Amino acid sequence: MGQGSEHENRRPDKASAAPPRVPPHPGASTPAISRRMSRARRRDTAPELQLRSILHRSGLRYRVAYPLPGNRRRSIDIAFPRVRLAVFVDGCFWHGCPEHGTQPRSNETWWATKLAANRARDLDTNELLARAGWTVIRNW
Repeated sequence: MGQGSEHENRRPDKASAAPPRVPPHPGASTPAISRRMSRARRRDTAPELQLRSILHRSGLRYRVAYPLPGNRRRSIDIAFPRVRLAVFVDGCFWHGCPEHGTQPRSNETWWATKLAANRARDLDTNELLARAGWTVIRNW
């Protein structure tokens, strides 16, 4: 999970325009990359499990993969619904961490569009939650 940094608890000033439309993936550049990407976890990642363990040992109770109010296709990694606190554990690659994120060399244009769409979705999610009275914490 790493130490916090200046971009740890980012929150947008306003919602961005519609996220870029991501075209169909052109396909993995090698079978090994295809296998690795297909095994990447979407939830219950090691950093999420570590944070949840710390929270649980501290006596805090929370909901996991909680549906986003106003957009049930998205979910909150760790939610405290009673106090309206949403905690996200963002991976540096998938969410475009300016400090640790990397840019793929294969299919560069597609990945640039995909990662920009992910960042725009994160900003939109933050805005939806803020309008619903939630506090958002994002950790890399």
